[in-house]
Parts: sequence; C-alpha cells; structure tokens
Amino acid sequence: MNRLSTYFFTRRAVGYAGLLLVLPFLAVAQTPSDAWMMKQGQACLALTYDYGAFDRYWEGTYLRSNETIATVSRQTAMGMVALGLTDKLNAYVGVPYIHTQSSEPNGGKFQGASGFQDLTLALKYEFIRKVMGPGKLSLFAAGGYAAPISRYLSDYRPYSLGNGTTEWSLRGMANYRSNLGLYGQAMAGYLARGLTKAERDYYYNNGSYYTAWMDVPSAWEYNLAAGMWLMKNSLKLEVGYYALRSTSGDDIRAYNAAQPTNRVDFSQARFSAQYYFKSVKGLGLLAYSSQVLEGRNTGKLALVGGGLTYQFPVWQ
Repeated sequence: MNRLSTYFFTRRAVGYAGLLLVLPFLAVAQTPSDAWMMKQGQACLALTYDYGAFDRYWEGTYLRSNETIATVSRQTAMGMVALGLTDKLNAYVGVPYIHTQSSEPNGGKFQGASGFQDLTLALKYEFIRKVMGPGKLSLFAAGGYAAPISRYLSDYRPYSLGNGTTEWSLRGMANYRSNLGLYGQAMAGYLARGLTKAERDYYYNNGSYYTAWMDVPSAWEYNLAAGMWLMKNSLKLEVGYYALRSTSGDDIRAYNAAQPTNRVDFSQARFSAQYYFKSVKGLGLLAYSSQVLEGRNTGKLALVGGGLTYQFPVWQ
C-alpha cells in the first residue's frame, strides 16, 4: 500500500521539548520514520491536529506533580506533504504550528507560547524488497534535516515550542508484511542536534557556563510496531512502542528550571487507525493516541489526535 498517511519556573520545572520535536512526524503514517512508500509521481497531503497534556513529570528519574502550573497542555496543527520522486525514493516536507499553555500559569506571571516550530525536510529510500516466505520484506534508509522557522524561545520551559536548534537525522527501517495483511516493522535512528541560544549568559550543566549558547543533547530513537490491513485494505490498525534516549545532558535540579541541556529520555505506547474511502479516491481519515510510560526530565504526556490525508497524482 502506498498511502500517506512529541518546563519550569519558580519551585518546580519539567522539560518536554524532546517530545515536541519527536512527536509531530511520528503522528502520521507514510513519513520519514516509517516503512511505507509513495509511487513515482504520487503526492499526499496530510493535515493533522492533536492535543497532549500532563500534570506529572520526571525530575531526573523521580516522578512528581506539577505544583505551580497544574496541567500543561500542547496543541499541534501540522501540514505535511510526501512526494514519490521514484518508486524507491520519496521526499517529505512538514511544518507544525504549536500552542502551549498551563491551567494555572503561575499566578499569571507566565503565559503559554504559540507559533511555527521547525521546518523538516527528508528523503527516504527503499533499497531492498523481496519475497520471503508468505510475505514481503522491505528495508529502508532515511535522512532528514530540521531547523526553526520562527524565533521561539527554546529556554522558556515548559512552554517552549522546541529545542531551537538544527537537527540532522538518520534512520533505518524494516518491514515484513504477510499475504494476509498482517505486518511488523522496526525503526532505529540517530538525531544529531546542535546549539541553541538562551536569553541569559550563565547556566549550570554539571558545571558553570558563562555563555548564552547551550548544547542540546543528541539522541537515539527506536520504534517497534505491528498492525493489520482490514476491509479489503481500507482500514489499517497499528500498535507500537517508541523510545528515545539522549546521549548526554544533565538532570533537572531541585528548585531549578528545566533547560535545553537536560537529558531527555522516554518510552511511549502508541495506537493509530487509518481509513481510506472507496467512494472518494485518495481521501483518508487518521486517528491516533499515545501515552508516555516512563521517562527522565520529561512530562508524563497523554496525547490524542486525528487528521485527513489526500493522495493525488502530480505527474504520470
């Protein structure tokens, strides 16, 4: 099937910018991080919206409640286009618009933030497809680049829209689909991140730094998923497990704010459903949800979302 188908001030703080950067593209299928491809000359537009919130977070590895700002929420609207340059090479571009807020903004002293986050560009190549037993095995590689397209404040936790730095990504994916419609897939990737500039000239990261520039930790990511096509390939159901592990960074210190240098780790359970209309060629519906299971310096985020996809020919 070729279908298109994520803080703190005063007494307590949490950093979940790692979720903000990871979740947008992973919310929809046929992305740089999955194992599906568009055919040559085919394009697909995806428009999605999701809502995520948490009232507990990990300060280091200790799970605690948000004491001053109660529930932190994030709304994301995203547009993404996938294009089949060839049957084996796909290109992607996507931009999320994010709004963050809290139910009790610390006595009115701190407000949420809104704006466009990062522009992501990516290529994905299918280098092996072969019949194996009662199905087909496919192997993929993908590379991507992301950079901020607005002047959001990366050090404004918990409301910052993202890490405020460039990110180079390299991923490998494998997919096995049986003739009955059952499939399993796996992904592993590396996210190489750069520096971000804060609105202060001193910070502590396992030592004192007299500079506004902060080193955002790079990370490894992993995903396992299983699913099935039903109703004559009109409905796809999928469950998955995603994990991100930073390669460096410090922990949120007690009675201090989170910052971009923090080591963000988390694992997450996911579910998605996609339905493709037979009566309207190319049109699809998408629904998804996720729950953070465990983490480090991140929020225990629960998220639900949905969207529309539309596939159409650009050239023959």
